[in-house]
Amino acid sequence: MKRLVLTAVLAAALVVPASAQKRPDPRRFADPSAVIAAEIAFAKLAQEKGQWTAFRAAALPDAVMFVPQMVLAQQHLKDKADPAKAVTWQPHQVWSSCDGSLAVTRGAWQNGAASGYFTTVWARQRDGKYKWAVDMGEALPMPLDAPDMIVAKVGDCPPGFKGWRAPPKPKGKPVAPVFDPAQRSGKSDDGTLTWNVAVEPSGARRFAVELMQDGKLTPVQVLDVPAPEAK
Repeated sequence: MKRLVLTAVLAAALVVPASAQKRPDPRRFADPSAVIAAEIAFAKLAQEKGQWTAFRAAALPDAVMFVPQMVLAQQHLKDKADPAKAVTWQPHQVWSSCDGSLAVTRGAWQNGAASGYFTTVWARQRDGKYKWAVDMGEALPMPLDAPDMIVAKVGDCPPGFKGWRAPPKPKGKPVAPVFDPAQRSGKSDDGTLTWNVAVEPSGARRFAVELMQDGKLTPVQVLDVPAPEAK
């Protein structure tokens, strides 16, 4: 497997307003390298501790995955035993909001003779670490070629943006959102990155990501996944 070069991503990871008078805390802005590190650590944990153990550990409480219908990952994986050999994967691309509160990765996976692509939505937590909110993947007839380096794109910052701040700790017992297996969406705290998934009863789905570019949200990833063939 070709070693992926992260140097270019690390150099371009921080988005700092030109008007800043002093060097701001980089954790308050987009940091694609941190998202890539989270994805790589997730893949490594799967090899070391087991596939579904890693998925549970890295997921948000309300994270979703597809089987092919949309399900709450923590519930679906609660008692699921790890396979003898975990799937391997590598990130190829990352899109991040200006404030770094939300990011989406895309890359390749391998499982024996099978291979395909994956897409993961990552949400920054109050401590600055990332947890995954959405994970999906599909098989492809041919393996994806590994790029020479991971490509990172960051959304344009809103006017007057001064950096992300962790949301206040909620008071009282949090109320779980109502789970709708047909539709789910999310956006970054600054509104510069959004995602949406719509799932049909057959299991067919459309997943779309938009990134703020030149003053408007622009599609950067649209995936149409057909319903699985009847066996």
